[in-house]
Amino acid sequence: MIDFQMFGSKASQLAGLDISSSSVKLVELSGGEKEGYRIERYAIEALPRDAVVDGNITNLEAVGEAVRRATRRMGSGIKNVAVALPASAVITKKILLQAGLREQEMEIQVESEANQYIPFAIDEVNLDFQLIGPAPGGQDDVEVLIAASRKEKVEDRVAVAEAAGLKAVIMDVESFASEAAFELVNRTLPDGAKGKIVALVDIGASAMSVTMLRDGKQLYAREQSIGGNKLTQEVARQYGMGVDEAEVAKKAGSLPDDYERDLMRPFLDSLALEVSRALQFFFTSTQFNEVDYVVLAGGCAVMPGLAEVIAGRVQVQTVVANPFAGMALASRIRPKNLLADAPSLMVACGLALRRFDP
Repeated sequence: MIDFQMFGSKASQLAGLDISSSSVKLVELSGGEKEGYRIERYAIEALPRDAVVDGNITNLEAVGEAVRRATRRMGSGIKNVAVALPASAVITKKILLQAGLREQEMEIQVESEANQYIPFAIDEVNLDFQLIGPAPGGQDDVEVLIAASRKEKVEDRVAVAEAAGLKAVIMDVESFASEAAFELVNRTLPDGAKGKIVALVDIGASAMSVTMLRDGKQLYAREQSIGGNKLTQEVARQYGMGVDEAEVAKKAGSLPDDYERDLMRPFLDSLALEVSRALQFFFTSTQFNEVDYVVLAGGCAVMPGLAEVIAGRVQVQTVVANPFAGMALASRIRPKNLLADAPSLMVACGLALRRFDP
């Protein structure tokens, strides 16, 4: 039966915990939609290489230890966290159900419908659903979102939280969390980008995801396997370093003078080319033929010159995501550090927003 709340419910104190391939991130927000949000604290802890591969936690102990370190740095007595699964680990489907069903009746219908779409035995998955609202064009139906994931995927993330002394009270989907934070970014665009098509380009360590959105609704999504690790490997090869040493040198800006010309600029060009290709795929597979804004997120988004290189290639206004723009900052938050970290905190921020769900 529907035994774990993938979408979860409101929690009085909650931090967003994002487990990516290169790091774990924690974000805690306070305030609210009316009075405005405030970022209380956040922490980022690097993960050992291959502790998380393709969204799968392969080293529970190492990831648990990183979360424990992040929790200590937060120092806030946080106990409850919202965690997310990668979109690749979750089957989602929108279905129509008769309006006016009681929750128990809805559960039975959802389970019956889910059997058609899930290629596993129903007792091998965690299944949840969320009522979206009245069905478009139908008075008697409601639209419901079903989400299902293999139990072990959910259990791994719950176990990591528990290893750090935390309780996972909400299990979300990374793409949904990122889109929730994106709504805050949207407000910083002219007229809130109302009616405009925005490409959210998230470039992480191992993958780049491109999501086309209009007025908060997803029109198209695509993932490509290019990310910051490719540049790190080039650095290691060029300068005879270990991969971990190359990552540290890259972040510290302590590489030889020819690094920018010979390695970084070609890498920025290749990222821009992949963004351009993603836009072309969008145009050829939908009825749309233009994009109004490109918003960059993920750890690579703050690479010097990337926004300009992409804007030059695709001829679209390109900005770096900051979901915390306009938020009040707790005294312990350093604005300069937050500005540099903000694009990589999109998922953690979106998860932290779950605290304010009605």
